[in-house]
Amino acid sequence: RGIQGKSSGGFGALITPMLRPDLFGGLASHAGDTLYELCYLPDFGPAARHLRAFDGSVERWWDDFRGRVAFTHPADMTLLGLYGVAACFSADDDGTPVLPMDTRTGRPVDDVWARWLAWDPVRMVADHADALRGLRAIWVDAGRADEHFLDLGAEAFVRALGDVGVTDVHFELFDGRHGGIDYRYPLSLAYLAERLAP
Repeated sequence: RGIQGKSSGGFGALITPMLRPDLFGGLASHAGDTLYELCYLPDFGPAARHLRAFDGSVERWWDDFRGRVAFTHPADMTLLGLYGVAACFSADDDGTPVLPMDTRTGRPVDDVWARWLAWDPVRMVADHADALRGLRAIWVDAGRADEHFLDLGAEAFVRALGDVGVTDVHFELFDGRHGGIDYRYPLSLAYLAERLAP
């Protein structure tokens, strides 16, 4: 089986074969979330500024968000992204998302931020080297002008692969940003189909 995704789906495509090499033999990631200090950390400052309107409480923003038309407040896009990732990477035992930043200053909270970094595909490579060495197909690409710096993350991921001896990788940076790259999907699907064919 192969797995393909874009953006956060590209993150899923990168880590799933690392975690389940028994199920997946190849991956294709288009601008997958990687190198979190570049793709997530830049939102901490804007998020803290937005939270001033909610007395520093992301829960107050969340209550407000759920009670009105979505994306009608300037804070919504930034805070929804961070809150959603916090639900995945740093939720309390009861499921409450915990932001990896001081909501008044934007400063990272080291122990919570470390939980996010543990899910960075670039950082996961070393601990999942055997699984990655067993893959028959790896496609990684991103637009050179990706707004979230996922082109740099893609390159960091490919370099991390090289550090563990995985060099048979299709890696490509192309002219483009984060959106409007749907035309890339058939290219990687064809690659996966060819490489994973019996």
